[in-house]
Amino acid sequence: MPAKKQFNGTADDLEVAFYDAISRGDIEALMALWADDDEIVCVHPNAPRLIGHAEIRASWEGIFENGSVHIHTTQLHAYHNLMSAVHSVIETFHGGVEAAEDVHIIATNVYVKTAKGWRIVTHHASVAAGKAPPDLFKTGVLH
Repeated sequence: MPAKKQFNGTADDLEVAFYDAISRGDIEALMALWADDDEIVCVHPNAPRLIGHAEIRASWEGIFENGSVHIHTTQLHAYHNLMSAVHSVIETFHGGVEAAEDVHIIATNVYVKTAKGWRIVTHHASVAAGKAPPDLFKTGVLH
């Protein structure tokens, strides 16, 4: 596994960098944000649990084959302490030309502070049931 450079920023900054790498379809930048631990976990909507760098990287490479993905995150609910942070967000993205409506995903991102800085250990995303709440776009930031 190639050496990763230290991420200098907060857990909040790491989340911005995560969604920015996704929006650019930048697999190297995206994977550089994950912890070095082999037990990292990623769950995409309606997909199986992926464990470890190889499985997670392959899944994102497959997603990026169709281009970058622009996700608008809103309704951040965050828990932080000195060594970890858990963020729950609603991700919204348009499913493309043929999709009539935006897709709303509930995502949980777990970050830990390591000797090399803040890193992602878990990204778990599931399709949200029902319609988006009316205040969905009041607090969001496009990444």
